[in-house]
Amino acid sequence: MSEEKLYAVKNAKGLYLSMSADTLHRWREGQIDATTSQRIAHDLCTQYGGHVVTFVEEPKKVVLTNEQAEIVEDAHEDCCPAMYISKHGLDEQLLINAYVNGYTVAKEKKYNVKVPHTKEVWYYKSGDTDLLTICPADKELRGKFTESEIEHYGLQDCEKEEVTDDDE
Repeated sequence: MSEEKLYAVKNAKGLYLSMSADTLHRWREGQIDATTSQRIAHDLCTQYGGHVVTFVEEPKKVVLTNEQAEIVEDAHEDCCPAMYISKHGLDEQLLINAYVNGYTVAKEKKYNVKVPHTKEVWYYKSGDTDLLTICPADKELRGKFTESEIEHYGLQDCEKEEVTDDDE
């Protein structure tokens, strides 16, 4: 992973040294001038005092499924997290990045599923095993299925339409 670092010069009072080429070097509060050259920052410290402060861009959080997030959470509780991830995860690099840099859980897509060979009849869930049919007006209220639910009920061959956040 290649990270671009920025360097600034800060004094004991918490003020930063202005490094702009078009202005005089002076200590400022609230405004930070930075350089990509660590050498320039050290030279300015020698001339004006203070110390070099390094800024590194925060790594982006990894997006995981619920199952992957569980593995990362359990790894935090294990005495050997890398070994735990290696044993339980298929995409070790992704899970290690999530362990180190943090993660978010992807929101599972939901769908309305149409009953085959009908004009406008849609499925909805009634309990864990029962499927009932509803008219188009009610599908917005009760007809949302995740991919895993579509597979569970054997609806893979049915026409489906994704439910967007606007519809929820």
